[in-house]
Amino acid sequence: MSCNAIGRELPASLPAFGALAPFAGAWAPGARASAGRKLLSAGRPSKVLGSIDEAIRRSGLESGMTVSFHHHFREGDYVVNMVMDAIARAGIRDLTLAPSSLTSIHAPLLEHVRSGVIRRIYTSGLRGGLADAISRGEMEVPVVIHSHGGRARAIMEGSIAPDVAFLGVPYCDTYGNARGSVGRSACGSLGYAMVDARTAKSVVLLSDGIVDYPAIPASIGQDLVDWVVPVDAVGDPKGISKGATRMTRDPRELLIARNAVAAIDALGLVKEGFSFQNGSGGASLAVVRYLRELMLTRGVRAAFVLGGITSQVTDMLQEGLVGAVFDVQTFDADAARSMAGNPRHFEIDASCYANPASKGCAAEMLDFVILSALEIDESFNVNVITGSDGVFRGASGGLSDTAASAGVSIIVAPLVRGRTASVVRRVETVITPGETVDILVTDFGTAVNPRRKDLRERLEAGGVRVMDIAELREKAESIAGVPDPVEYADRVVGLVEYRDGSIIDVIRQVRA
Repeated sequence: MSCNAIGRELPASLPAFGALAPFAGAWAPGARASAGRKLLSAGRPSKVLGSIDEAIRRSGLESGMTVSFHHHFREGDYVVNMVMDAIARAGIRDLTLAPSSLTSIHAPLLEHVRSGVIRRIYTSGLRGGLADAISRGEMEVPVVIHSHGGRARAIMEGSIAPDVAFLGVPYCDTYGNARGSVGRSACGSLGYAMVDARTAKSVVLLSDGIVDYPAIPASIGQDLVDWVVPVDAVGDPKGISKGATRMTRDPRELLIARNAVAAIDALGLVKEGFSFQNGSGGASLAVVRYLRELMLTRGVRAAFVLGGITSQVTDMLQEGLVGAVFDVQTFDADAARSMAGNPRHFEIDASCYANPASKGCAAEMLDFVILSALEIDESFNVNVITGSDGVFRGASGGLSDTAASAGVSIIVAPLVRGRTASVVRRVETVITPGETVDILVTDFGTAVNPRRKDLRERLEAGGVRVMDIAELREKAESIAGVPDPVEYADRVVGLVEYRDGSIIDVIRQVRA
């Protein structure tokens, strides 16, 4: 028998429980009850620190660990560069960088690759100066490219294990409750950040909108957050809608969008209670415009829309044409405001969105998905990560996730982009296998995967002329010619993971 701190006698052990831990005092060193209590003050606890440098020290970050970030600010993100500069100042090296994606604004990270601060990168996308340098062999260890659902799977199962997640949030309180749909830097959904917050060993929020406790409802709750750091700005919201999320006025892209909606209509997919997702890219986003017109004509309503959300979709929600919006990533300020004010605009995390190991992957509820491509080949394999020159230029995103999950997957692409064919004999890099792609819609015609004879029959019965994809490839070559093959070195600079974690392709170093 022994006595605990308040004089109660208790046995040293019990057969069914083993050794018993005697109570040593509510605030005894190492006491479980003291975890997180009296953080920085004698009164109400606060998690607010004075600087990023202090947060790095308190987080326990050391050389060789893994740090993660989200990309909800896209080209307007300030957090990744800011934090990595501070990590470099701290003398920490050999890190694995595991953001949900990287964009052109992250070109300064190249300095940290060259200096040895960053040793590995796991990401959905690469663009700009950093991407160019990696394509030419600047990193010793190949970059790993994964889909959004694949990243969520990897983090949830532990094959990517963030030691510290540094998450920029537009609005949070002093105890760590945060959301993204309000604040001067509002970015909307924090769907990618939510997965990191649940799994990282230490979570640091950076915010330019810190308010008094409690800031609820919260996308990231106080129970997940270790520290909060005030910064001048986490990002520029104008950067959210740059690039692939632009609204097109290009007549060719509008023609592709009309052709896509004609195919959707011929398949009988536009009916009461249907569901869909449209991806990034001008033609894909323009599909929503013509789909709305068709829905109004038919008097039908969609049950839900999933994925990256724009104001076009939230306008339809407001009109009553859509029953609910499930938002993993918000693509413009109007859509962010919708999330803040419309109770039918739901924020979901990346695991719920597209994790193939999830018990409730929302992508599997899609009737159809509209997706963009840089290249598609005669086997319907799709490339969205490397350009025709073999250089990193894009992002895997949710393409392979939704192509595999939706009832019908439709790729939209111009036959020729600039002076380069989009329909080719063999794509430079496979992101999405052709067996999961059903239809290709271009400005010159529509092709159907031979695996889906049922779709071809329905399209032709609905008045859509279906071409063989080889015909489209030949037409593209007659316009753009056949380019010289890209010259690659033997060295692998990138591994492309399929959504289940298997390697679907490798990316080799381009010759200078």
